[in-house]
Amino acid sequence: MPTGVTIEATPEQLAAVTFNAAGLVAAIAQDIATKEILMMAWMNAESLRMTLAEGRMVYWSRSRQELWRKGDTSGDRQFVREAYYDCDGDTLLFQVEQEGKGACHTGA
Repeated sequence: MPTGVTIEATPEQLAAVTFNAAGLVAAIAQDIATKEILMMAWMNAESLRMTLAEGRMVYWSRSRQELWRKGDTSGDRQFVREAYYDCDGDTLLFQVEQEGKGACHTGA
């Protein structure tokens, strides 16, 4: 079981997330069954709210400067099963159910 605070999406918990100067926070996706780390990406406040509301991982693409709902084009979707943040709120951990070929754009 991960250590940290379970995100219930209350206003207080969302306020506890620490975004960097670019307005982003690191988000790690971990397979809930195998505990394998699948990927690390970035979220902004909007993608975090969308992720928690929809139950699907939504990231912020730094290269494209746009929201990126994992799997919309590839079919390799990630469904949120549990969400946590660390003691200073600057890293998020999402335990997900991975669907499709894999988390990576290479199919891995």
